[in-house]
Amino acid sequence: MIIVITGPTCLGKSQTAIEVAKKFNAEIVNGDAFQAYQEMDIGVAKPTIDELAQAKHHLYSYRPVDKPFSIAAYQSDLRQEISSILSEDKNVVIVGGSGLYIRAALYDYKFNDEEVFDTSIFDNDTNESLYQKLTSVDPLEAKKIHPNNRKRLIRALVIFETQNKRKSEIVMEQKHEPIFDDVFFYVRDMPRDELYERINKRVDEMMAEGLLEEVKTIYLKYGPDIQSMQAIGYKEFVNFFNNHCSLEETVNLIKQHTRNYAKRQMTFIRHQFPVVFYKDNEDLIRLISC
Repeated sequence: MIIVITGPTCLGKSQTAIEVAKKFNAEIVNGDAFQAYQEMDIGVAKPTIDELAQAKHHLYSYRPVDKPFSIAAYQSDLRQEISSILSEDKNVVIVGGSGLYIRAALYDYKFNDEEVFDTSIFDNDTNESLYQKLTSVDPLEAKKIHPNNRKRLIRALVIFETQNKRKSEIVMEQKHEPIFDDVFFYVRDMPRDELYERINKRVDEMMAEGLLEEVKTIYLKYGPDIQSMQAIGYKEFVNFFNNHCSLEETVNLIKQHTRNYAKRQMTFIRHQFPVVFYKDNEDLIRLISC
């Protein structure tokens, strides 16, 4: 059995996963893209040393913080861990809010090998011209992307150039059905106001625990352009380090971005997974037992 405990940040998923793992002879696997990185602890709300000791955890702090981490790599890693745990007659608890990563690993998403492509050919293109180029070669995919989302526009164009195939065609060819049996998705039901209050409190607690120092250390060692520095709670400090805003403004921005992200997380999860909502840990254990 694979139990997925997902949902927005600040729902208490890590501790819930531990209780479930103990109850159902399971091991915990990370379902958060940024918790996979080394050197990032406070800002990504990684399980504490005490929590990690309470149950066996996998795929935490195993990727170098300065190296890119793709969905395809996570897909391979998670599937390998799941197969290994299941082969020992144990259950799996996946915990985290990176919905697209989790879906790509549990469903039949296929990532084709791509040629190395020099994206500098797009450097002189405006976002508008990139959008028009994509619309001309892959109008279905263009409709899914905001005209100012430069990264996704270029990604879709690269797929077309390297594979001579539209991304929308690749997606339609895949059935996106689960590749594992007995997979169950659970999300804690929490009023939005309460969740936002918890987010604001969590950010304040992170600052008290040394978030500024953690981010500064990574920033000084690797600079602002590494993929991991795009995480909420890290990228907001770049302007602060360059004296473009105050610390108070930075903290408020982290809270705002986290609240916005939580909303996007719930939208994705509701549409992509057959989720069952639970009230608290006791209710979740009851639901799993049914």
